[in-house]
Amino acid sequence: MAVMTASPRARRSRSRISRMPLAGVAALGLLALSACGSGDDAGGGGGEGGGLDVVASFYPMEFLAERIGGDHVSVSTLTEPGVEPHDLDLSPRETARLSEADLVVYLRGLQPAVDEAVEQSGVAHVAEATSFTTLETHGDEVDGEEHAEDEHAEDEHAEDEHAEEGHAEEGDGHDHEGGDPHIWLDPVRYAEVAQGVGEALAEADPDNAADYERNAEQLVGELQALDDEFAAGLADVPNRTFITTHAAFGYLAERYELREEAITGLDPESEPSAARMRDLQEIAREDGVTTVFFETLVSDETARTLADDLGLETAVLDPVEGITDDSPGADYLEVMRANLAALQQALGAR
Repeated sequence: MAVMTASPRARRSRSRISRMPLAGVAALGLLALSACGSGDDAGGGGGEGGGLDVVASFYPMEFLAERIGGDHVSVSTLTEPGVEPHDLDLSPRETARLSEADLVVYLRGLQPAVDEAVEQSGVAHVAEATSFTTLETHGDEVDGEEHAEDEHAEDEHAEDEHAEEGHAEEGDGHDHEGGDPHIWLDPVRYAEVAQGVGEALAEADPDNAADYERNAEQLVGELQALDDEFAAGLADVPNRTFITTHAAFGYLAERYELREEAITGLDPESEPSAARMRDLQEIAREDGVTTVFFETLVSDETARTLADDLGLETAVLDPVEGITDDSPGADYLEVMRANLAALQQALGAR
């Protein structure tokens, strides 16, 4: 197992990515499978180009399917570029696509319409992202340094409990109710999902399992490198508080021991209260915040108003929910590195 971080700030038990073969990733999550009455065999092959027909719910799932599936898959997405994924509505035709797919890759809890459609589709193979990692509950404030201290204490307590209780009952162990779905913004969690998607592709198309395993391992290595870059690049920044339009970056803040203050909560379309705006003004002054971050797919009006009131800069911190001409990169890895550069500048990296 390879250590994911290059900095003492991020050397915690969760900042490790397994390089085990895909056959061993069951410990990271269970593949969600449902029965299908179509009678198709497991090899799939329903794509227009003869490859495995994969439907992804939105860009981060599409990226994984394309990178791991390679030439063996034909990937389509339910969320077109430029569409804010949280509020996606599906047409009857789009819903029907799910039942015809060889594999659906989606993230439960982010897009209610997709959750409902997948449940009703009867599709044979499903890779549900949150089943491969852990979720946590986040509000409009996430303090990564405080979380790291709490996590260390919890790890010690868990070790004591394990010694006393022995083996726990088998199960995925994840409570998804009310959890923050933005797991792809933590490279470590995203790598866990990548391994799970590789396993799902191998289940749906066993003839090409070796290629899926190799591609997944390569992508995990790239995500390991990304995690190392974030850990090193943010280890010694003098300021650790950043303000965003909505609370998408809680896992990132926790991973690298930063403090995210969001204007709104997990819903990017919600309106902040006057009290929240006053709190943010006070936080910005006390913590020496220099920049208010906004996104490419939602309105920047509130962020710019707060920045103007305080004489602060504005900049883009992209939640990588979709790639458009306005994105600061051509794919997930490029946009995340652009996010790292934006955070370094805002937090005073030297």
